[in-house]
Amino acid sequence: MKAVLFDLDGTLIDTAADFIRIIQSMCREQQRPVVDADSIRSQVSEGARAMVKLVYPELAVDDATFLAHRQDFLERYGKQIVVDTDLFEGMYPLLEMLEQHQIPWGIVTNKPRNLSESLLEALDLQQRCSVLVCPDDVTHAKPHPEPMFLAAKQLEINPQQIIYVGDHPRDIEAGRNAEMYTILAAYGYLPVQQRDNLQAWQADCIIENVPQLQQVLQQHLKI
Repeated sequence: MKAVLFDLDGTLIDTAADFIRIIQSMCREQQRPVVDADSIRSQVSEGARAMVKLVYPELAVDDATFLAHRQDFLERYGKQIVVDTDLFEGMYPLLEMLEQHQIPWGIVTNKPRNLSESLLEALDLQQRCSVLVCPDDVTHAKPHPEPMFLAAKQLEINPQQIIYVGDHPRDIEAGRNAEMYTILAAYGYLPVQQRDNLQAWQADCIIENVPQLQQVLQQHLKI
């Protein structure tokens, strides 16, 4: 193995606190029932539409009112993207380990590029990240393998020599479809309905925390 790719939200970076703060603030302002933190956390990986649906479950996603609320959410998030957000505990030394051994690492995410870049810039990761692939860059987002192949091409490394780490079934499916070695980050924002049978995701490896992830990476990268 020669490189490591990460999903963004719930795998590399713990963004849930900012989503929780913004969604609960919207609930209070609109005098809606306040959505509990666990429900928000489990939907972070599903994107802005899922976030707003928690607040307005009765609205169709193509309804003009829903779309206006979605835009409001995106604007709030864009302005407050790193208030309580940070890398998961143990991830800073893990990235330093990869860099010290000249192992390139990057990100393949379904988060829009403008938000992904803002997040990485705020955390001083933009220059350290070897490749960033977002839905804007491809015709088909994860679980399609196209973004995985694009990342491998930009790294100039065979997909079969790349490890992909993610916390959502589509992450593992995308990695498997590209014949990458897949690691399920069970510490992430696992969908509620998928938590009880992680083996069904068919990841090559399941880890419960970042120190475990570091051990697995050291083994497969031979560092």
